[in-house]
Amino acid sequence: MIKLGISTKTQQRNPVPLIRPEIATSPMGNTAEGFHRNSNKDFMRFLGYSRSSIAETVSHSYVAYDQEYIDEQELEEVKRLADIAWKKINNFISYLNKTKKRTN
Repeated sequence: MIKLGISTKTQQRNPVPLIRPEIATSPMGNTAEGFHRNSNKDFMRFLGYSRSSIAETVSHSYVAYDQEYIDEQELEEVKRLADIAWKKINNFISYLNKTKKRTN
């Protein structure tokens, strides 16, 4: 399980967490905000923001790995979960592109 926060190994050197909970939960917030927009076009824009947030989380995870806040197994787990989420968002965007139920 990925721990959000700081490792005890480097706690004295750098007390600022690299992967803050608000970064890791940002994709969910962007998706929720986009859902309440009036068109598929706006919704898809916010889904794009969700993908960007996922990429940001992965990027911060690489930094956390490089600075030994997380180990290789934790990094791989972040990447695996990010890949799943990324693909689901892409599939959802494809679906929205095909449907005309909402006003564009």
